[in-house]
Parts: sequence; C-alpha cells; structure tokens
Amino acid sequence: MYKRRQSSETRVGNIGIGGQNPIRIQSMGTVDTNNTEGCVAQAKRIIDAGGELVRFTTQGTREAENMKNISAQLKADGYNTPLVADVHFTAHTADVAALYCEKVRINPGNYVDPGRTFKHLEYTDEEYAAELQKIEAKLVPFLNICKEHHTAVRIGVNHGSLSDRIMSRYGDTPEGIVESCMEFLRIFRRENFNDVVISIKASNTVVMVTTMRLLVATMDKENMHYPLHLGVTEAGEGEDGRIKSAVGIGALLTEGIGDTIRVSLSEEPECEIPVARKLVDMIPECTKLREEAEASIKDDTITLNVDAPDWETLQLKAAMAVGALLIDKKAHNLSILNSQFSTEKLVELADAILQAARIKFTKTEYISCPGCGRTLYNLQETIAKIKAATKDMVGLKIGIMGCIVNGPGEMADADYGYVGAGRGKISLYKAKECIEKNIPEEEAVERLIEFIRKDRGIK
Repeated sequence: MYKRRQSSETRVGNIGIGGQNPIRIQSMGTVDTNNTEGCVAQAKRIIDAGGELVRFTTQGTREAENMKNISAQLKADGYNTPLVADVHFTAHTADVAALYCEKVRINPGNYVDPGRTFKHLEYTDEEYAAELQKIEAKLVPFLNICKEHHTAVRIGVNHGSLSDRIMSRYGDTPEGIVESCMEFLRIFRRENFNDVVISIKASNTVVMVTTMRLLVATMDKENMHYPLHLGVTEAGEGEDGRIKSAVGIGALLTEGIGDTIRVSLSEEPECEIPVARKLVDMIPECTKLREEAEASIKDDTITLNVDAPDWETLQLKAAMAVGALLIDKKAHNLSILNSQFSTEKLVELADAILQAARIKFTKTEYISCPGCGRTLYNLQETIAKIKAATKDMVGLKIGIMGCIVNGPGEMADADYGYVGAGRGKISLYKAKECIEKNIPEEEAVERLIEFIRKDRGIK
C-alpha cells in the first residue's frame, strides 16, 4: 500500500513542496539565459504543459542578473510560476541569483571545492575540517541573503560532479555521495535555514535509487525531514529516456519517497512534463502492481500482467512497477503480459527495462543530458548522428554531454564520451579520461566514431 514519506514543507514562491502538498513537477530551460525573449517563451511552454517550477542555468553573474528580467516579463504576461537558478562553480553567482529567483540550486561538488580532476588528495582530520570551514564561510552569507529575500535552496548533488575531496576520502560510493549532501545540510540546520529541498542524481538508476534510500535513512537518523527532489540525470531521449526515468524515479515513488520530480529528456523541455505527470498519477496503481509482481516471482522471473491505453503508458507503468524489484536483484528476468501488443514488442520492452535497471544489456546505451543554457552545440542533432553510427554496438555505453558540469564524471559510467568544451568545441573521452580536446564541432562526431572503432577493433 502506498504511503508517502512525511517531510517538512519548503516554500518556493507561491507554492509549497513537501508537507501536505502534491508532488510537484518541474523542468529546465535549454535557452541561453541571457536571451530573455527565448527563456520567457520556453518557460511559458513548460508552464502551459503543466510545469510547476522552471529552472535556468546561471553560469555567471550576468546570467543570474538576467533572471530578474525573465521573471519580470513572465509576471507581466500573467505567469507567476517560481523560477529556479542553477549554479555551478562560482558561489558568488548564487548570491546574485538569490536576489531574483524563488529558488537557487547549488551543487556541493563545485560550490566551493574546485572542479573535479579525479586526483587523489590526502587530508588529515584537521585539514579536512578546515575545508568544511571554507564551505561554511561561503555558505552562511548566501543563506543570509536567502533568508532576507525568502529564497528557497536546493542542495543538488550529482554523482557526476562529486569533488575530488569527497572522492578521495569516501571513494565513488553512495556513502560519499550522501556525505557530500549532509555536509551542506548540517550547516543549513545550524543556521536555522529550513526552506530547502534535497536531490541526489545519477545516470545509473541503481546508484540513484540506492543513494536516495541511504540519504533518507541518514536524514532520519539526524532527525531531518526535508522534502526530496527525484531525477535520473542524463536519462537520454525517446523510449530509452522514459524507461530509465520510470525505473529510477518510479522505484522511489512507489516506496513513498519524493516530493518533486523532473524527468530529464534530451528533447524539448516541455516534453518532460506529461511524462512526469503520468509517473505521479500512476503511483497508487504501480505500487499495487509492484506488490503483485513481487508475489509472481518464480524461477528468477517476474511476470507482470499490465493494462494500458497506449504504448507509452505501458512502458512507463511496467518500468515503474518493477524498477525497485530489479534494482534489488529480486529477479533477473522479466515477462510482460498484455493482450494489445505483440509478443515481440513486449519482449523488447522487457529487455529495455532490464537494461535500464542494469540487469541485462541487449543494445547500445546512450547517457545523454537534456541540455541547458550551457550547451553550445545542437544536442538533439548530435545524439541522432551518434545513434545512427553506433546503434549496433550492443552493450556499449556512450555519454553525450552538453558541458563539463557532469560530463567527465558521468563518463565513469560510460565507455566513451562526447562533451561540449566551449563554443564550437568538443572533447572526447574514454571512460573518464580525456583523449582529445577542443575538436571542431563539425569534425567531432566522425572523430568519436573513428576512435571507438579503432579502440574496439571494429572495421
């Protein structure tokens, strides 16, 4: 039976997150944040589709300051949906964004710590404590600004951008990811700042679900009950992105975890909203289906009998119902029964769900970000080109990233990576190692394919 985890309420402008509020749905713009007209138009499309919060990247103070103009134009046009600024690398940008936005997202991996370089660092306990003092020195003035302007904060940890400091002490582990969050959250509590939302995201659904569960347990031990934001980052596009999101987000929603969600698709941002809405609306039914599917397990196989009015709904419902069971390795095979669709399609769907849960790989996997104002190349066009050239490379994982925020980090879960390095420039990776830097965009896809074929011995 579905029972939602109880949390405190966080106020974000004119809406509440957590507490007795409904699960909120949100998305993120992909337009350059300096482009006021473009951002306003995109925000309207997200809101008209049902988005309850809209986020834009603010990579510098100029972008943060322009959030004031975007907000003013939206309000003048009758749109009062809260705006969220997404901040990486420069703490001062968060200070500016807090003046103009209803919420600011900060990333503990790079808020004060320098960008990730995958170097191992040695700290004594005293030196490590000193690093935490540096974080507090930057964070407290920011929280004071947020208090003054009634600005909420999201502590948004990404598996792909953990700091070298955290990685060196805890390794690439759920414990390290959670500690990256808790370091900040403990400062928030000491400063009596409670308008906070927490998220921990990964492109790997197993990492995402396992870590969020650990975060909830850790928060409970420290008597913290803040609302949680869910998402599988770099989920991809098309049916793969939908299935992966439903496996990860759905697994937690059926356990009562989650107060706001974003389905990250490498598509136009308004396309994310109806998918997220379906996941939220299907929670009670999928919770019941999960229980029935668990009871059906025999010979290491889950048998799922599921009805749906259309193919997308069937994909989402099936993935959401069995996501947690597969992530927990309660079975390694899946049989989906439905009278409307062919056995062949249902087998393909079952294989896609098993791959999303990291059980069985039957096709190429693409870890692609949804894009944002930092993305300086045509993401959707590039994904299509790379897919066309690599679709038969079964089991291969390829990361396609708009920028360096999560790019190199998520490469650790991919075999090869294509990462935006600047305007018109691309860097290529093998796992987390950069193999070529600043390639002209017009040559980059071909160079990636050439490298993969050479590295894999494919003619």
